[in-house]
Amino acid sequence: MDKVYLLEHLHIISENNECVKTIGIYASEQEAIAAVGRLKEQSGFRDFPNINPAACDESGFFILCYPLGKDHWAKVS
Repeated sequence: MDKVYLLEHLHIISENNECVKTIGIYASEQEAIAAVGRLKEQSGFRDFPNINPAACDESGFFILCYPLGKDHWAKVS
């Protein structure tokens, strides 16, 4: 395995307040997509659809792919 898929859910509470829930880390994108299918109609997720489709899908979920063994934070000058 050379990468993992992080699944998170974004709930925008107000203009300057948001809640991001880490759902899980998966070995494949398909596993992360399947988790979205299991969760998107559950209370706490269906009640807070995304209002910023540029950030993630319409249900508030987003999947990020991370290669293993690499730094993912860069120093800002």
